[in-house]
Amino acid sequence: MNVPAPRIEFVGQPVAEAMLRKVAEGLRRGNVVPYLGPGLVGSSNTSVPMNPEDLAAFFGTKVTLPRRTRGNAWASAQYIESTRHRTTVTATMADAFSAPIAPAQLQRYLATLRLPLIVDSWYDGAMRNALVGHSNWGEIQGITRAGLREDRWFRFYDSVGHEVDCSLAESWTTILYKPHGSVAPAKNFLVSDADYVEVLTEIDIQTPIPGEVKARRTGRSFLFLGCRFNDQLLRIYARQVSKRSSDVHYAVVEPDTLSKNEFRFLVDQGLMPLAIPLARAAEILLAD
Repeated sequence: MNVPAPRIEFVGQPVAEAMLRKVAEGLRRGNVVPYLGPGLVGSSNTSVPMNPEDLAAFFGTKVTLPRRTRGNAWASAQYIESTRHRTTVTATMADAFSAPIAPAQLQRYLATLRLPLIVDSWYDGAMRNALVGHSNWGEIQGITRAGLREDRWFRFYDSVGHEVDCSLAESWTTILYKPHGSVAPAKNFLVSDADYVEVLTEIDIQTPIPGEVKARRTGRSFLFLGCRFNDQLLRIYARQVSKRSSDVHYAVVEPDTLSKNEFRFLVDQGLMPLAIPLARAAEILLAD
């Protein structure tokens, strides 16, 4: 039986552009949390995997993968972990993201705004690089619990990359939150199926979400930029990280590229879909 596609009304140009200008005002006031996906910098950094499909392909260049895992980054990482040890997964991820990535212009701009919270959902270090040189910020990263003998879901790093106590986070003007981990500064990666099984058993009750992230999202809207929601795991994280915040959120999307699952996610989450090319959206957000 064919399942009908969910119905959604996209906000097209020029109405979407006018709405985004208002969102930009909220962003500058600190009332909007940018939730960044790899699409924001992907087009200019082709040597680094900038989506799960490219990451799965990269794994396939390093290890002969069984057919059932091909094209699935998380299953591919799990196969490597099961057959070659966790250290091989970490080394392969570090290799995949070893090339330095210059921050996009929009990332550099966001770094100047002294925002309470920036969420970056990919493994590269571009947003951290954009924040270097600015004062009073720090980073919280999701971590794998593989091999840990302590009840920890994340680690805290200051602006120079030193691990610090969680008590410092409250004093940071800006928190960069990397829920899946990052290559910088310490090569923390949530990437295998086993990593995510651990998280998903608790994420509905929000245990893996840092307390300071929960505090700073309260009452704020989210703006999703450069994100795709064509993977269940990415949808779960977007939903759970933005949970218990404002009732109004926005996503810059290109309707012609969306899957049925992405349509359904937008409907279910009540996201305001702004049908604007990402490059044009960046121009609007950069205009003071």
